[in-house]
Amino acid sequence: MTQFVADPDEAVAGIGDGASVMIGGFGTAGQPVELIEALVRSGARDLTVVNNNAGNGDVGLAALIGAGRVRKIICSFPRQSDSHHFDAKYRAGEIELELVPQGNLAERIRAGGAGLGGFFTPTGYGTLLSEGRETREIDGRHYVFELPLTADFALVKAHRADGMGNLTYRKTARNFGPVMATAARQTIVQVAQVVPTGGIDPEVVVTPGIFVDTVVELPSAKPAPEEDGQ
Repeated sequence: MTQFVADPDEAVAGIGDGASVMIGGFGTAGQPVELIEALVRSGARDLTVVNNNAGNGDVGLAALIGAGRVRKIICSFPRQSDSHHFDAKYRAGEIELELVPQGNLAERIRAGGAGLGGFFTPTGYGTLLSEGRETREIDGRHYVFELPLTADFALVKAHRADGMGNLTYRKTARNFGPVMATAARQTIVQVAQVVPTGGIDPEVVVTPGIFVDTVVELPSAKPAPEEDGQ
């Protein structure tokens, strides 16, 4: 059964040192900023984080990296104009990076959630990203073997939850949330609204409540501009 808690600090209280954490979001869209800020306050360190990028500006994931809490990050594009916290840590040798092409990242997470042992993909073949990995020729095309990704926890931002933990998302905020929810041992979700059971049409449920362990309602959390299609 999904547990509903009063605040983000209670939601992330079970995340300890050395945990692996998937964090939803594509840039700022769908990033569970309030949950990440609570994780910073919790003091957990030596974390392995799976995210599409390596943080923006000084909030959310960027703040977690800046505070020195992340030992390793697995992501598809770590550097952009406002990734100064990651840049500083990486240049100082204080954070490990595993670079994964974006489609491969999504599929590795999906494979982890589906219980698959991995998959072959042409993406990355013949590049530095394929060094030390199994390769195979199939029907005249070359492929690289990718392992699935799972994590101890997933931090996800959704739009609505019902009393059973079923989720809907807001526009582009959907991105990695649904696959991460399936691939984590415990999924922690912040939502703008909790509605009674039956308040979400079953036909529009994106993440079934069976994948959701903890929900915190944060009606004051503003959507990122990208989530409004701006």
